[in-house]
Amino acid sequence: MNIAPYIDHTMLKPVMTLEDARNLCAEATQYGFAAVCLPPPLVRNAKAFLDGSSVKTATVIGFPFGYSAAKAKVFEVQQAIEDGADELDMVINLVALKNKAWSYLEGEVKHIIEAVHKNDRILKVIIESGVLTDAEIIECCKLYGGMGVDFLKTSTGYAEKGATLEAVQLMRSHLPSSIKIKASGGIRTAQFARQLIGAGADRLGCSASVAIVKEEQGTEGY
Repeated sequence: MNIAPYIDHTMLKPVMTLEDARNLCAEATQYGFAAVCLPPPLVRNAKAFLDGSSVKTATVIGFPFGYSAAKAKVFEVQQAIEDGADELDMVINLVALKNKAWSYLEGEVKHIIEAVHKNDRILKVIIESGVLTDAEIIECCKLYGGMGVDFLKTSTGYAEKGATLEAVQLMRSHLPSSIKIKASGGIRTAQFARQLIGAGADRLGCSASVAIVKEEQGTEGY
């Protein structure tokens, strides 16, 4: 299996430098990753570094905790699109979820979807599956699947628990076939990456992307 086209080559550390972004984009181009995912202030730079490449530029919205105001998230989306982002990974308001404020979450994503899709961009909604019950994950699948997001994404990578096979399988069984799944958080081996894809993941968010691809190619001596 060629894992590279499934991977969003990711670096979201708060002290990320311009040189980090340049290297991330160079690696993504070299290995044929689907996208780079990096902090909003570096989107314009990444877009320039990837000029002429098929690699997409992705960034995050409301990251990593998701509890910024919906209007603030819409502004972040608009700025990211203006800066050249092709794909936007938005963290839902987990405070609202844990308080069963589903109407708030519906209103939040409605405005985000409008801003993203009218500009022909891709929206990935991060539900942070590692801190949710199965019932909450299923409810998210019903809500966001029904709203027509492009991807439902497991995790930010900042919670104690990242992607799991069980969460991906649960999401796949409760989402419309048209809604894709992005697994992220704690993906460090080719074996786990393959298992997640087998469970139903269409995209993987990885910071260990190069090591995973080299392992898959058998060049790391695993």
